[in-house]
Amino acid sequence: MKIIIILSLTFILSACSSLSNLVPPDIATAIKIEESETFKELKSLPKPKGAIPVSVYSFRDQTGQYKPQANISSFSTAVTQGATSILMQALSDSDWFLPVEREGLQNILTERKITRAANKNKNGKTELPPLTTAKILLEGGIISYDSNTKTGGFGAEYFGIGASELYREDVISVYMRAIDVRTGQVLVSVSTSKTVLSTEARAGFFRYVSFKRLAEAEAGYTSNEPMHICVKQALEKAITELVKKGLDKRVWKAQDTTASYQYHNQYK
Repeated sequence: MKIIIILSLTFILSACSSLSNLVPPDIATAIKIEESETFKELKSLPKPKGAIPVSVYSFRDQTGQYKPQANISSFSTAVTQGATSILMQALSDSDWFLPVEREGLQNILTERKITRAANKNKNGKTELPPLTTAKILLEGGIISYDSNTKTGGFGAEYFGIGASELYREDVISVYMRAIDVRTGQVLVSVSTSKTVLSTEARAGFFRYVSFKRLAEAEAGYTSNEPMHICVKQALEKAITELVKKGLDKRVWKAQDTTASYQYHNQYK
């Protein structure tokens, strides 16, 4: 019995000591999103022969999932609806692809019309360079959001003093394919997934200190991975795998021909 009591108290004290985020945070200024391991992996790819122009018309949320809310109806989506913007940022950060704007193509065409109307020369013509054409079209989307794929936790309580910790894992999956705009052939197709981790820790105290006098205290915190950060990492991993698989299939070629990627580049 003494051993059980000692183990319980040890666990409770260790759990309480982990509650380091109990103090509410102060108002913070905007910060730059930190580089993740997937971003570092993307930047560590071998240099290409040249950046390949690529277009993305839409990279949508195809899950149809809504954010789970307890006891209420919610129309907020479970994953971000801005995956196209995140993908364009990741493509721009990579050395392999030169993204061209297609999601806001109508806005570009409208501005070009305004430019022509404002800068007509004496011959009634305005010289504007043609829009950059893409060699590859990227298609796909966020195709799966599975909630509560893993749940668990542990806790202990003795004589009104207790602590517990819970966790939950969700999974999002991304599919991406590169298409040759000249032939419509799917050159490379990849899929990646990312877990979304949520944790909760709490500690409490509940005891009668005297007759008809009850002392009670409770503290805790939760931590949830931001969904757009998870989508960003899944897309960065997808681009990395797209480049690697394209090298293996000899779709494009690295700049360093003495490296392990010695393949034909059909675009250069």
